[in-house]
Amino acid sequence: MEDLTEMLKGVLEGCVLEIIHRGETYGYEITRRLNALGFTDVVDGTVYTILVRLEKNQLVSIEKKPSELGPPRKFFTLNDAGRKELQRFWEKWEFVTSKMQVFKETKHEFLGYDHRQ
Repeated sequence: MEDLTEMLKGVLEGCVLEIIHRGETYGYEITRRLNALGFTDVVDGTVYTILVRLEKNQLVSIEKKPSELGPPRKFFTLNDAGRKELQRFWEKWEFVTSKMQVFKETKHEFLGYDHRQ
């Protein structure tokens, strides 16, 4: 599919929150999970930018753990604020997708709009 970068900007943060919500994880693993879901254009740098923002906004708890491959890794879990933010994301998602579905299904109608006004 064509470049979805602009459309995905707001969605990826919600995806990252959901991945973290499903269990403690770290940046590289989040990128791999997004790639496996079909977000093949998502790279580590994008995920790390999101993680920094989540940390800055105090939506995650972080624990550094040793890694056999180098420096300690930051493992992320959602805190209460992060869980609330994830809930808000899904509420917004449901609203937008339901409205887009109606829009798609009624693409040949004007949804009650009288263009002559």
